[in-house]
Amino acid sequence: MTHIHNHALPFPGKDDEKYIQPMADIFKVLSDPTRIRILSLLAHEEMCVTCIADSLGMTHSAISHQLRLLRATNLVKFTKDGKEVIYSLDDSHVLSLFDQALDHVKHKVLQC
Repeated sequence: MTHIHNHALPFPGKDDEKYIQPMADIFKVLSDPTRIRILSLLAHEEMCVTCIADSLGMTHSAISHQLRLLRATNLVKFTKDGKEVIYSLDDSHVLSLFDQALDHVKHKVLQC
């Protein structure tokens, strides 16, 4: 038996249509393992592109591309410190979304 939490979902009201595509865009961006790894790093601390690239063993260019996609969906933000660009999660909702997805996966793995 599947347990569904009793939370009222805002869909499919006509006024809520404006939220569907942005939500789909977020889930699409989150479908890439590299972007999930980046979010995981940023969940622990703010980091520059070079530090992220070094941590993941990837090129600066490849990480910059992934960060652009994460920025486009407002999952990460950046600040400049001189010439250095520092990235962080956009807000607590991103961490909550990340934590919920991880909890769901862990729950399903434990059921196997």
